[in-house]
Amino acid sequence: MDDSDKQIQDDFEHSRKVYLDLIAVGQEALQGMLDVADETQHPRSFEVLGGLIKHVSDVNDKLMDIHKKKKDIQKKDLPALPAGGQTTNNLFVGSTAELQKMLVSQRKESENIIDIKEYKKDE
Repeated sequence: MDDSDKQIQDDFEHSRKVYLDLIAVGQEALQGMLDVADETQHPRSFEVLGGLIKHVSDVNDKLMDIHKKKKDIQKKDLPALPAGGQTTNNLFVGSTAELQKMLVSQRKESENIIDIKEYKKDE
């Protein structure tokens, strides 16, 4: 693990800890605000409670986002396939006879194969 990977891991752990602490404090505040709203039955206290629920929920979402961001960073660090790498989903438009002729001609060119059929025609 090089220095930048260690920094990423340290930052991730620090951010995760901060978000977890915020969630814990938010849950305590939610419980306290719920008690206040029940006691007073005041519309403003229920409005504040709703806002607090939204903020705790947003922090939860941010906690999940840092996991996704960390995965994205780690994916970028993986080496890509070389330019002459694997090719998939090639498409040949033509008949099977044309495809066979093309493959035979490519094989002859690349391997210097002598086709015996030509010699049998002369006999």
